Amino acid sequence: MAGLNSAKGEYALNIDEKYYNMLDIEAFSLMMKDPSYCYKFYWLEAIVQLISEGIRETTFDAVIDEMICNAWYSVREFHIHLSGMMADGQIRDGLERAILKLTKLTDLSANASKIEIKNAIKEQNSELKVFKEQLTHMVPYRALAGFFNRSDEAASWESKRRMIAYIERINRDVVLLPYVLGPESKLEKKVHFQDAWVKMIQDQTVPILGWIQYEKVKWLQNNNPEVPGLIYKLAPMDEKMRRLNHVRRLWKEILLTSEIRDVFTDEPVNQKPYDVDHFIPWSFVMNDELWNLMPIDSSLNSSKSNRLPKWDPFFNRFARNQYVMYSLIHEQEGIRKLYEACYRDNLHSIWAGQELYRKGNSQEKFYHILEKNMQPIYDSARRQGYEIWNRM
Repeated sequence: MAGLNSAKGEYALNIDEKYYNMLDIEAFSLMMKDPSYCYKFYWLEAIVQLISEGIRETTFDAVIDEMICNAWYSVREFHIHLSGMMADGQIRDGLERAILKLTKLTDLSANASKIEIKNAIKEQNSELKVFKEQLTHMVPYRALAGFFNRSDEAASWESKRRMIAYIERINRDVVLLPYVLGPESKLEKKVHFQDAWVKMIQDQTVPILGWIQYEKVKWLQNNNPEVPGLIYKLAPMDEKMRRLNHVRRLWKEILLTSEIRDVFTDEPVNQKPYDVDHFIPWSFVMNDELWNLMPIDSSLNSSKSNRLPKWDPFFNRFARNQYVMYSLIHEQEGIRKLYEACYRDNLHSIWAGQELYRKGNSQEKFYHILEKNMQPIYDSARRQGYEIWNRM
């Protein structure tokens, strides 16, 4: 089974020994090695998922549809760049470009289901065709390169026709490949999965997908160095992971004690119809840290959604409310206890505990500490593509 190699800090793909007599597991493990683009991970992931569903023959078109579905949420909800950006600001990865094109053509939400996404792809297939065809140029062939090392014959990368014949010869004379390709052209080209590999992948689907996920996260983190919590941004999150109960109790008590003005309306926050929301969207920071939370009018929360508030004038209003909370923490024992109850779920940032909320900060110093630590995160989210909410 697959596991974590603690000595190297790497995920090791270890398949049961019974497969070693007939399958080249070492070559299979090289299918994720040295990718040029992220869609190589999504190609193999889609193949493994299709095989796990009992599919033994498919087409490039169907595999790419699966890839778009698997990458949709990360690109749409979290603005993840699958293979970084080019020097001119253009998107490098063809899979990401296909998703953004589908976004422009439809009103699909970021958390659309796989069925909804596939239906939309079908409806817009003529518009997406050129984007999908670009994804077939190299990856279906390059993914098998680890097996080609078993042959003395060099691959003919410059010709698709010769590559298909080469794959057939390798499969027949040298080593059994996970799949071979049919003679059809472009998106209609067939992908035939080999029975022995189907059996192994079906038996080992969970560890294989875990291995792909691990390698994919490493790649994505390298190409999105400013993005926090990236490992949580590959699939929709369970809302139970949110930890706001103690913060709500804290702000509820503060609202009973002092007037707090809504960051966006500058009107007093009503004690009943209000929410606790993130100044920098949760979808970017992926945490519920106290220093990023604020009471907000319930009617505005859905309108703001996961967009960034305009920094001026909203940050100063946000900092003002944070300073009111800070002052009351050090003035009233009851509020201090509610603040301490937030330690486990909402106070993990070292700078917040050691600098921001320590006793003795003037209002000016408090604002400076908060701005010094929040603005770089805000700017990172902006560079990642988060939209600005311009409510005044």
